[in-house]
Amino acid sequence: MSKFIDDVIASAQAARQRIVLPEGGDARTIDAAREIVARGIADVVILGDPARIDVPGARVIDHRTSPDRVRYATALAEIRKKKGMTVDQALALLDDELYFGVMMVKMGDVDGMTSGACHATGDVLRPALQILKCAPGQPIVSSFFEIAVPDCPFGENGTFFFADCGLNVYPTADELASIAIQTAASWSALMGTEPRVAMLSFSTMGSAQQEQAKLMAEATRIAKSRAPQLCLDGEMQLDAAIVPEVAAKKAPGSPVAGRANILVFPNLDAGNIGYKLVQRLGRAEAIGPVIQGIAAPVNDLSRGCSVSDIVAMVALTALQARRQKERQA
Repeated sequence: MSKFIDDVIASAQAARQRIVLPEGGDARTIDAAREIVARGIADVVILGDPARIDVPGARVIDHRTSPDRVRYATALAEIRKKKGMTVDQALALLDDELYFGVMMVKMGDVDGMTSGACHATGDVLRPALQILKCAPGQPIVSSFFEIAVPDCPFGENGTFFFADCGLNVYPTADELASIAIQTAASWSALMGTEPRVAMLSFSTMGSAQQEQAKLMAEATRIAKSRAPQLCLDGEMQLDAAIVPEVAAKKAPGSPVAGRANILVFPNLDAGNIGYKLVQRLGRAEAIGPVIQGIAAPVNDLSRGCSVSDIVAMVALTALQARRQKERQA
């Protein structure tokens, strides 16, 4: 794992949070849970059949027979009453381990949830958005990937946040500005260093006048107006964003060009392709999508994730929960 993840794990170990893993039927999840408990990264709750799950030190709950079902169903029906949900309908919905896990977060019985090893992103986020909703003051829920490229001189010693590579398909200029500001806040909370945000395009500082380039230029203008203290610039091409020699030619005078550590992509096509290219061809660590802007930590995993990916994401979820408590204190 990268130094970033090592640091995240150390921070998580220092303030143990309660994280629910709803995919108790997945072998990788069980192996990861054993490692998480053994290393003291978090207090783990696993949803599944207690007779089949053996993770010493973890709490195993059968969500289909839990005595908390009625309490959760009553609260869920109240949350969704404008949609006409009854308690009986809520009880049926809680047969889904993801809804049960999110209700554990909502009711304060755990501090966060990590899932997605065997569920699609939409399945993981649907209950989170329906039940937890956006955090106060957050206009959008978005995501980022932590990317750590070995032996790389760019970014923060090879570490970047890529956004949004997992959630918003074709964000508007206003939404792109929110994604940039949210990701910068996540960087500050998790990295503890200055975020430097590049708004990516095929154009650099007006070199092209197509609508997509103008979209990123407008997103840059909006973000700067909302967060003038932020080190953010655009629109710019990828090489101008991270390579100092190219930046000097294409974007002289930019405070971000040549030194960006956060890359905001114009849409999900670009973001998803971009992070997977770096992950596979550059042999980079890629942890995510890490969800931001939601009222409590719920994070998604790639269905191709490894045990170490799950361990890292649980540590990130725990650290998000800790930071949220610190802000609320």
